[in-house]
Amino acid sequence: MCIWFFENFLRHKGISHFVSTRLGGFSSPPYNSLNLSFNVEDDPEKVLKNRKLLAEALGISLTSLTTAKQIHGCHVKIISEGLRGKGSIDYKGAINATDAMVTNVPDICLMILSADCVPILFFDPSKKVIGVAHAGWKGTLRFVTQKTVKVLREHFSCSPEDIVAGIGPSIGPCCYQVGQEVVCEVEDVFGAKDECIRKDSADGVAYLDLRTANLRQLIQAGVPDKNIEMAKICTCH
Repeated sequence: MCIWFFENFLRHKGISHFVSTRLGGFSSPPYNSLNLSFNVEDDPEKVLKNRKLLAEALGISLTSLTTAKQIHGCHVKIISEGLRGKGSIDYKGAINATDAMVTNVPDICLMILSADCVPILFFDPSKKVIGVAHAGWKGTLRFVTQKTVKVLREHFSCSPEDIVAGIGPSIGPCCYQVGQEVVCEVEDVFGAKDECIRKDSADGVAYLDLRTANLRQLIQAGVPDKNIEMAKICTCH
């Protein structure tokens, strides 16, 4: 099993975090091998074994894992004690229609599934609040990252200057080719000459930089650049 960590999160006590990879699990191709999603055509028993394996490796309880039915949206769910463990052992029990979660309840593990999309982790060491967000191109254009910071600020009185954030491995601008429909939507939201869209003059293909788009949202929301760590790892390589 291979687990990835953020250096800026490791500096803080009282919090555990992780970014898992596909390595070291039980699932068979094409889901080999540490697939954690019940929402694909993998064997649910193998997915559950993968989750148990991960929880054991991290020293956390499986029943603390709290997950959502992600829809590439921008809804941010505040996780109370009563929602602890939702979706931990099956897809049916996961929190409905949510792509970001935040909580200040101790010993709850918020888990999102990102594949090639961008996973973003949040932590306010002052208020002891954590958060996660799943940002594909649709969620990015709907400002899911910025809205997560807004909920942290308005519901938990977090100061953006105190928030530590990690932008995890995702498809990079080297590989993320998008069609004209996506280009038009990006330009409608971000502007026609936005830095997050690169058009290759040689073949006319457009490439989208989701990581930079979400980094910019964090900074625009008031999170200091020095508090943000971005994994420049492309999940397509």
